[in-house]
Amino acid sequence: MPSKLMKHILFAASECTPFIKTGGLADVIGSLPEALQQSGETEVSVILPLYHGMPETYRKELTHCADLVVPVGWRNQEAILHTMSRNGVTYYFIDQSFYFGRQSAYGYFDDGERYVFFSRAVIEALPHIEGRDIDILHAHDWQTGLAVAFTRILRPDIKTVFTIHNIQYQGWMTHDAFGDLMNLGPEHFPGFEWKNMINCMKAAVFHADKITTVSPSYAEEIKQPYYGEGLDPLLNERAMDLTGIINGIDTDEYNPMKDPYLYSPFKTSRAKKKQNKTALQKDLCLPVDPEVPVYAAISRLVDQKGFHLLERILEEFLQENVQFILLGTGDYQFEQSFAYLAHRYPNKMAAVLKFSEADARRIYAASDFFIMPSKFEPCGLSQLIALQYKSIPIVRETGGLRDTVQPYDETSGEGNGFSFANYNAHELLYTMRYSLLVYHREELWKPLIQNVNRSRFSWKDSAELYNGLYRELAVT
Repeated sequence: MPSKLMKHILFAASECTPFIKTGGLADVIGSLPEALQQSGETEVSVILPLYHGMPETYRKELTHCADLVVPVGWRNQEAILHTMSRNGVTYYFIDQSFYFGRQSAYGYFDDGERYVFFSRAVIEALPHIEGRDIDILHAHDWQTGLAVAFTRILRPDIKTVFTIHNIQYQGWMTHDAFGDLMNLGPEHFPGFEWKNMINCMKAAVFHADKITTVSPSYAEEIKQPYYGEGLDPLLNERAMDLTGIINGIDTDEYNPMKDPYLYSPFKTSRAKKKQNKTALQKDLCLPVDPEVPVYAAISRLVDQKGFHLLERILEEFLQENVQFILLGTGDYQFEQSFAYLAHRYPNKMAAVLKFSEADARRIYAASDFFIMPSKFEPCGLSQLIALQYKSIPIVRETGGLRDTVQPYDETSGEGNGFSFANYNAHELLYTMRYSLLVYHREELWKPLIQNVNRSRFSWKDSAELYNGLYRELAVT
């Protein structure tokens, strides 16, 4: 039995590896609870929607926990609570086919109502969570923002933490959603309303005991109008309760020594890394040359990720003796632009317009440089994975990229990557050209690689910061 001093934290989220993943949020929810439990201070449970797209191999592990009745406006929606354990963490799943019997997590006309239901279902599930009572509800992003508000109103005995993973997506609904869906008195309306609409993220920021985001720099940025997406006035009011804690990664999962997807496992060996390079070059029909520097980008092809910059300078950079590999899907404009360049420069570029985890791992392992020129980046996991696979990140100095990539200084020998400050295409081009110069000068390249080999971004340190936050809440 857990110690009475151990806090019981319930994570509420809309996705989690390995059950359902659309982005980095799933990686965080899939790995942070395990890291927290390893500290011995916290018992962590996780509650998620049960999507139709969840693989059958995991569905077979579910056991019935409880039948729920969830009020959504004038309706009482029936749902089933399932549970399973994995790697020491207990997971709960809200099974409701009308809202979640769909292949994907998001992108439907009724997403607002779906996550109102889920947030209220979290409250109805609380009496059925096994073991000790819940001390703290820790909710993530707008999809579970209303769970924070409902907890504050309906279960004020439970403390709340809300983590902003990306403030751009806030969960907007029309005014009438409050009366139609929330089952709350009109005195609570001001806590949900923002700019003449209902805003799920605003409701969470307003009601949460503590607010976190996924890097210290992003915590400062979102208090400014440029990055705050309209919520900066409220975040400044709550500044004393806002903390930035950098994300980690599962360094066992992303381990080039054990990665089953790689052509050749390696730790720090440059020769074995080159074996991955030549094997990938062959598979992508690029000229096989272990000495040519390979630049890579693995991402959703959207404006946030800085592809406007890369689009404008890539053809000029391809005049150098380099190769460039792109993996991802997204905006039609970017897909067509990069496909055209790959067609025009078949010996220098490959554009793989899909997403495959196996291909991503192979590209990380084969590439010498990883490009991530984001317009904004709350934390970013790709640059951390790249460092694990000894691919040197080239990033813009924003959010978590600033906090995790230290620009290389050839005078001091410090730094684990390259960065540029302004959202400017030719600053990116200049930085890429400088990285090329360093690549060809062994006296510069060697200390850089040594720094990369020492870079560590496991969850251990970040988990301790979260535990400190939970300890602070426990005494208030």
